[in-house]
Amino acid sequence: MEGEGGSGQYGAPSQGIPAFQQLGDEAEAVQQVGSGVIVADNLSVDDDAGYESDSATTASTSVSSSIWDFSFENGRRYHKFREGRYNFPNDDVEQEREDMKHAMVKMLCQKLHFAPLDNPHEILDLGTGTGIWAIEMGDTYPSANVLGIDLSPIQPQWVPPNVRFMVDDVESPWLHPKNHFDYIHSRHMIMAIKDWDSLLRTSYDHLKPGGWIELQEIHHFPMSTNNTLASDHPVAQYWQYVDEGLINLGVSFRTSNEGRIAAAMRECGYVNVTERVFHIPIGTWPKNKTLKSVGLYWKTILLDGIQAIALGPMTRGLHWRREQVEALLVSVRKGYHDNSLLLYMPLVCVYGQKPESQ
Repeated sequence: MEGEGGSGQYGAPSQGIPAFQQLGDEAEAVQQVGSGVIVADNLSVDDDAGYESDSATTASTSVSSSIWDFSFENGRRYHKFREGRYNFPNDDVEQEREDMKHAMVKMLCQKLHFAPLDNPHEILDLGTGTGIWAIEMGDTYPSANVLGIDLSPIQPQWVPPNVRFMVDDVESPWLHPKNHFDYIHSRHMIMAIKDWDSLLRTSYDHLKPGGWIELQEIHHFPMSTNNTLASDHPVAQYWQYVDEGLINLGVSFRTSNEGRIAAAMRECGYVNVTERVFHIPIGTWPKNKTLKSVGLYWKTILLDGIQAIALGPMTRGLHWRREQVEALLVSVRKGYHDNSLLLYMPLVCVYGQKPESQ
């Protein structure tokens, strides 16, 4: 989920793309993505020649030995604890991609969180992945205890002294007492959670009065600034198949659509609910240099993960053969390189507070 691309005191740097350079136009970039009006660079609306990814994808309970095992399917590695609960791989290629996602979101948003935290003592990161967000939060708030939870034991061992990780399923009963956490964070979990209402209620119960929850989720259905993305375009079809497969596996991929998370928070009893939406460009078509870099990062992340995202939903959910999936991916890869479509995906950031009086 970081430090640009995961470099820093703790953890390993991402090897995907060189770290971002501060380009001096971050404020303009934030204004454009927040307003939903990204200015296109007329010189960059052709195919992204030279930017192609060469990785056509080679792609808690007590700790027992089985938790540290992994399962393998279609040439990719998956978690063993609660096997099949999460439909996407956790191998090294996917971990690097997750760290790139963190670097991209950090460049786009210019911060680790939006909730107005005031000296938090107990911080929980749901679906911590590689643990990079939790590690950076531990550095940012050295007096806080930061706990990251995930189904996969893939986090580094060398971490700040106030950061720890636990292998567990966030949709199972929580081990911590109620009214315990000051801040609960979750990002990129839209592909994993089956019952968001239940998770929000559990989070509410375990937050201290006045504590905050924040969800940051990408709505993965690509949109076109100039309305040129047809429903039969390979990229659009790809995400439709992923959506259908996840539905069959019990996961609603559309919960991240603008307004739904905020409405669910209010229904659960959270107050001061705030939603911010940022448009993430796909490709190098924006004129703004920072957004051009963000778009390059995001397109590379999508291309590097094109197989990882598709295999679980399509083979498990739609019962396709791997060969069928790979055949589809050929046209999808080509489709992502068309800058003239001016594609983007919304990043929806929602935070809310448990009332002070409980």
